[in-house]
Amino acid sequence: MQMRQFTRLTNAFSKKLDNLKATVALHFAHYNLVRIHGSLRVTPAMATGVTDQLWEIRDLMESN
Repeated sequence: MQMRQFTRLTNAFSKKLDNLKATVALHFAHYNLVRIHGSLRVTPAMATGVTDQLWEIRDLMESN
């Protein structure tokens, strides 16, 4: 529901599979590492012990 890539007839529709894969990977990384969830009060990665710090978008872009 959060990704316009999966809805029909939009400008965000991916015509290349590589672009779609990159978009989905970026979405999941943001969802798990950057976004604080209301019920958890932390990110899912922090809740499971994968990381102990809150990431920023800059950290996500530099982690290649």
